[in-house]
Amino acid sequence: MSTYSSKFNAFAFFKLPSAWWCGVRLRSCDENKAIVTVKHSWFNQNPFKSMYWAVQGMAAELSTGAMVNAQIRGRGKDISMLVANNKANFSKKATGKITFTCQDGNKIKEALDQTIATGEGQTFWMDSVGINEAGLVVSTFNFEWTVKLRA
Repeated sequence: MSTYSSKFNAFAFFKLPSAWWCGVRLRSCDENKAIVTVKHSWFNQNPFKSMYWAVQGMAAELSTGAMVNAQIRGRGKDISMLVANNKANFSKKATGKITFTCQDGNKIKEALDQTIATGEGQTFWMDSVGINEAGLVVSTFNFEWTVKLRA
């Protein structure tokens, strides 16, 4: 686990407690890729004995948002970030350990470059895929992020 991941997980305890208590953990994060895991348990399950969709959503969003946050911090500018839209598809019951991976870090750089250069807000979509321990896709999330310079 990287230093950034460790610090982010400590941050999550205080600022994202519902995600932390549900077991959502950032495992790795660099400019291009982030990996988040969450394990199905009695605490985060639905009545059908699988992981509640919102817990999957928290993990998926974190796999995208951790990269956005890291790249904004690296710019040294006061830039806001917010999810404007999301879409999700559930293809299999989520049980066991689910790993969400996002590999769309390149989209963040382009949007940040544009918002800094023009002063106008930018939007971009990022995808996160949740895979179970057998290597099967259980859910796919798409998040539309907005970034803009704060006045």
